[in-house]
Amino acid sequence: MKGEAWEGAGEWLWLPAALLLCAILAAWWALELLLWRPRRVEEHFSRQGIKGPPYRFFLGNLTELIRMTLEASSKPMALPFSHNILPRVLPFHNHWSKIYGSNFLVWFGPTARLTVGDPDLISEILVSRADAFERDERHPLVRHLEGEGLLNLQGERWAYHRKVVSPLFHPDNLGLLIPVIGNRMAEMAEQWVVSPESGEAEVEVTEYFQKLTGEVVSRAVLGGGYKHGEAIFGLQAQQMALAADAFRNVFFPGCCLLPTKRNTAYWKLNKEIRSSLARLIGLRKEQRAAAEAAPKDNHGPTDLLDLLIGAAVKTSSSPVPAPAITPHDIVEECKTFLHAGKQTTSSLLTWATVLLAMYPDWQDLARREVLLVCGWSSVPAAEQIGKLKKLSMILHETLRLYPPSVATTRTANTHVELGGRLIPRGTQLVISTLAVHHDQKLWGQDAGEFNPDRFVNGVAGAAAHPAAFMPFGLGARTCAGQRLALMQAKFAMAVLLRRFSFRLSPAYVHAPIVSMILSPQHGAPIIFKLLPETAAEDTSGSIIG
Repeated sequence: MKGEAWEGAGEWLWLPAALLLCAILAAWWALELLLWRPRRVEEHFSRQGIKGPPYRFFLGNLTELIRMTLEASSKPMALPFSHNILPRVLPFHNHWSKIYGSNFLVWFGPTARLTVGDPDLISEILVSRADAFERDERHPLVRHLEGEGLLNLQGERWAYHRKVVSPLFHPDNLGLLIPVIGNRMAEMAEQWVVSPESGEAEVEVTEYFQKLTGEVVSRAVLGGGYKHGEAIFGLQAQQMALAADAFRNVFFPGCCLLPTKRNTAYWKLNKEIRSSLARLIGLRKEQRAAAEAAPKDNHGPTDLLDLLIGAAVKTSSSPVPAPAITPHDIVEECKTFLHAGKQTTSSLLTWATVLLAMYPDWQDLARREVLLVCGWSSVPAAEQIGKLKKLSMILHETLRLYPPSVATTRTANTHVELGGRLIPRGTQLVISTLAVHHDQKLWGQDAGEFNPDRFVNGVAGAAAHPAAFMPFGLGARTCAGQRLALMQAKFAMAVLLRRFSFRLSPAYVHAPIVSMILSPQHGAPIIFKLLPETAAEDTSGSIIG
């Protein structure tokens, strides 16, 4: 009996030893992740002349980063309005770049990010050596919001999806789609309540431009009006708020799998978005099947849903192997385009309106050009829009001063030499679009001023370096929808300029802030004054009331 008792006890002797071993391994892993590895990375870059704020255990530089951001966003920019917005929008970048130079290391928790501001290095990362740098693995909540579509795909799948969606942005197809913008902008402007005494209306334009761009992107992606995408846009807006909150916290692998209150709410929203899109996709497939036998009429623009469904049918029946377009891919690609297409263009329109309200001389020049080229038609023709050179200059200068996306990220997928320095595989690199766009070495002493004339000869010669202007990215991964975004903006602005003069409301507060995209923190109230319908154009091109 004693022998049996001893044997039974012996079977349990290994348990404390195993628990002790697990505790030791866990402690070693934590120290490696939170202390030893960050110190090695810091020393590696320091030996190569790249420094930054020192790493703090666990939090990295997040404490200082959040403190500076909260301080900067707590008060608006003082009068007179300045476009030197880097200290407010990215105060940590503005502060640390002055201390450590244009290339420096910053810590988001235990994760190092090499911030790159040298345009030669940026050109290597995004253009000449782009194959060594892939799009960074975003925070999972941000990635779910953006969708696993063209924005986040890599390699062969990205190349195939890009090829599939490219007909959407062909000039002929845009020529059929774009007039929707002018008509909708005119209809929306008709709804503005204009005072009979003053002929004026005060409008918070951010909301209107969100709805306008939502209408266009919904037609481009789903083939229907705003009602087709309205519910999805509302759900994505809720996701944006949750993702923006999560992005400010330290991220550890697996944390988004925990059933926290925020994660649970986010999962529910994502499920609703996917279900809504799946229903629309199913309906479109039924419509396609019913229309196959019908004769082809003069039809409207091709939409993304048609292109993706067509590619899915083609790849499933093709004897030649090709990257399949699955139902999951169709849903994710629609999510990507609905989110990115709406947010980017609405930001551009908002800031362009604010800038023209600030600078009445440029507003008059733009209006004169619209009237000379397009006449007094309430909605310009598509072929006229391409002739609006001054309006193009204004939009480019808007994108320079207020780019919708203030930064872009990449990850080195191999050990690579960059500017004579060794970048280890897995290193995250951050390119601050906003900082580059405001760099006086690239744009001159007036880099913080609104001067559309710098684009008089186009984008190529506007700055001292070809990589200095990148509101839609650079290289092969340049935003596929940039042509659509600029055409939308030109159509909408042409309609506004033709119908109204406008100025900032006394309630306007200049306070740019990043909430996934660059936005006015307190909205953009603008006072619009109805132009007299009897205004005429003289032979010199000046407008006479």
